[in-house]
Amino acid sequence: MAKAVVYALLATAFIFLLVMLPSKQRGPNHRRRHHHPHPLLGLNRRLGYTGHAPIFDPLVAKMERYAKENGFPGGMNASEVEEVHEYIGNEGKLNLTLRLINLFPLIDQAPKDGFISSKELEQWVMQQTLERLNYSTQKEMESHDKDGDGTISFAEYLPKFSTKDLAKNKMEHGEAGWWKQQFENADADKNGLLNFNELKDLLHPEDSNNEEIHKWLLREKMKRMDKDKDGKMNFMEFLHNAYDNYKSYVEFETGGKNVPSPEQKFTELDVNKNKHLEVEELKPILHYIHPGELSYAKYYASFLMLEADGNKDGKLTLEEMLDHDYVFYNTVYDGSINENLDEDLHDEF
Repeated sequence: MAKAVVYALLATAFIFLLVMLPSKQRGPNHRRRHHHPHPLLGLNRRLGYTGHAPIFDPLVAKMERYAKENGFPGGMNASEVEEVHEYIGNEGKLNLTLRLINLFPLIDQAPKDGFISSKELEQWVMQQTLERLNYSTQKEMESHDKDGDGTISFAEYLPKFSTKDLAKNKMEHGEAGWWKQQFENADADKNGLLNFNELKDLLHPEDSNNEEIHKWLLREKMKRMDKDKDGKMNFMEFLHNAYDNYKSYVEFETGGKNVPSPEQKFTELDVNKNKHLEVEELKPILHYIHPGELSYAKYYASFLMLEADGNKDGKLTLEEMLDHDYVFYNTVYDGSINENLDEDLHDEF
């Protein structure tokens, strides 16, 4: 097929991926589809999550990247064009059946028994999420590392701030001092530069293992929840600003069983028994009140299992995945889910 025709089909596919539903034409052996309009939206609303939803299929993630960066896949090399074209029909629609048949053995790994367990599914979704975090970090590194030394200085990353701005050290959200504090928290080795992993911590603080970043996240969260501005959280502030989010995630984890009451959880967190919660005391619930993409990926994997496991035996067959194919591609057809994080974290630049 001529290269121009291939690119035309791929460009059409990008449009369908971003704004259209998948094709119902499955060939002579197509199955009955179990459609639930945008079930992931229900999960996001239930958990109050506004970040970047995971993309199950790495090929779709690749196509999304090119669509965002180039408008259409003109930047793909020959092998990548061939890979995408293999799964695109003449109408420019992604063949979900072929994709899932291709992906199933890649997910079914430990053990390779013809079933996908909850653990295997979680590992796959986590792997795709980590790949997205690494990719976005690499793009930022390439964009800001002007001298090509593999590290980024504060001046390289945020050149809009002058020496005078830094001297003023204003700590309001988005000011020079506020950003400098974030930068220094991410700079784990304190050499004044961010390497790849440190930059990833800066870009995705909720997914970091850096204790200083955790404290910063909790302090920022505390500022918003501390209505009387006394630097700590009383029970009513906890009840109205933190408990509901915590409860939503725990209910999802446990199926609604044995969820601590607000009073029970507050008492458990209040280690020094002064009837207030301080920043350090909120650390056990950080991933509930400020979940990152990796934390959310675990819930998303559980969601996929719940939606696609037709016989509720706790594992997936290829047949079940094909019967519920839309579940695995629902993030693609509602772009609003994946727009929030970038708008939230990068609108300051």
